Amino acid sequence: MTTFKERTPDAAEPDGAAAQGEHAPKLTLAQILEILAGGRLPLRFTAYDGSSAGPPDAALGIELKSPRGTSYLATGRGDLGLARAYIAGDLEIHGVHPGDPYELLKALAGDLVFTLPHPRVIADIVRSIGVSHLLPVAPPPEEAPARWRRAASGLRHSKGRDADAIHHHYDVSNTFYEWVLGPSMTYTCACYPDAEASLDEAQENKYRLVFEKLRLQPGDRLLDVGCGWGGMVRYAARRGIRATGVTLSREQTAWAQQAIADEGLDGLAEVRYGDYRDIGETRFDAVSSIGLLEHIGVRNYGAYFAFLQSRLRPGGLLLNHCITRPENTHKAAAGGFIDRYVFPDGELTGSGRIITAAQDVGLEVLHEENLRRHYALTLRDWCANLVAHWDEAVAEVGLPTAKVWGLYMAGSRLAFESNGIQLHQVLAVKPDAKGGIGDLPLRPWWTP
Repeated sequence: MTTFKERTPDAAEPDGAAAQGEHAPKLTLAQILEILAGGRLPLRFTAYDGSSAGPPDAALGIELKSPRGTSYLATGRGDLGLARAYIAGDLEIHGVHPGDPYELLKALAGDLVFTLPHPRVIADIVRSIGVSHLLPVAPPPEEAPARWRRAASGLRHSKGRDADAIHHHYDVSNTFYEWVLGPSMTYTCACYPDAEASLDEAQENKYRLVFEKLRLQPGDRLLDVGCGWGGMVRYAARRGIRATGVTLSREQTAWAQQAIADEGLDGLAEVRYGDYRDIGETRFDAVSSIGLLEHIGVRNYGAYFAFLQSRLRPGGLLLNHCITRPENTHKAAAGGFIDRYVFPDGELTGSGRIITAAQDVGLEVLHEENLRRHYALTLRDWCANLVAHWDEAVAEVGLPTAKVWGLYMAGSRLAFESNGIQLHQVLAVKPDAKGGIGDLPLRPWWTP
């Protein structure tokens, strides 16, 4: 959320920042932050050593409360140290609600640029902080193991390791998700028909859009991989579709099966617990993948699309809906905070690479569109729900986990708004042996 630039060796140092040797007074934590930020702090900073920096009348602030927080900040790469200190309670934020720290993150992202000081000043900073604070300390218990430690549960994106990753994120608490997601229990980007639409209206509209793109008709068979709490499965079943969903989350499975029973959809809708790769049925009329590809791994895209193609009948349609990067060259792995606290082993790439992978297994891509701005609105509304149910959420999952969600959703909203990430829907068809694609209309047949 912040950037780091290297200073030239002869650059002038801020007042009071010049190294004076081992007998010079130690720098305060506020002075250290001012040096790193080049004196440009967009908010108020206070620390346990009594020092402070930034505008005294700032509406937003950060308070460093303990030496352990200093260790987290000094040893965590990128945004990981900040997240650790905040989640552990060693760093407090002021001027925003923990369920929606969007404005604070926006201020940091817009104005805070860290610089690398002269080596003499770095030595002075190290001496002032103390070597003991440069040694790693145990992270909060909410943090997933490092990538290399996850090998104990299998190679990345093996069935066992994928199950562990899904459990970490999706088996938090169905009750917690009900408060955050609202009645639709839909944990994917909504599609807002207009700026005034509610979250529930936008989620219903998203399912309508997917349904129409897939040209589903009563009696058709739909496979929904990574089906979550069964929102797409139930939407389709209400319209006479025989819909099968699969998820690796036990809590999602239980919730979805109960919702299917409550709606009397047992004869048409089914949600299974398991890996999508274990689906044995074939000749589905359509396949939807809404928010699953992020967990698949870029190297596995070919096998993924090949498998989904093998489940379709000739002329069947596939819709893939997932978060993407705005280009196709960026490293796929997620950053420290997202990888350790939100989506272990998650990977993102650009829509071009996704389309290439689909085409390379013989699917014909018909259409794609970017719903980036819609996801920013979705996250805005999820944060509002978390704020409204904050006390209940904390009682249900604990303060650290609730803080993770507020930080993650607000930060993601900012990333979508600034085009750091996008959301693409890609529609494809499985041609028959002669390249035929049935009776598909010449132009898009759905309502935008």
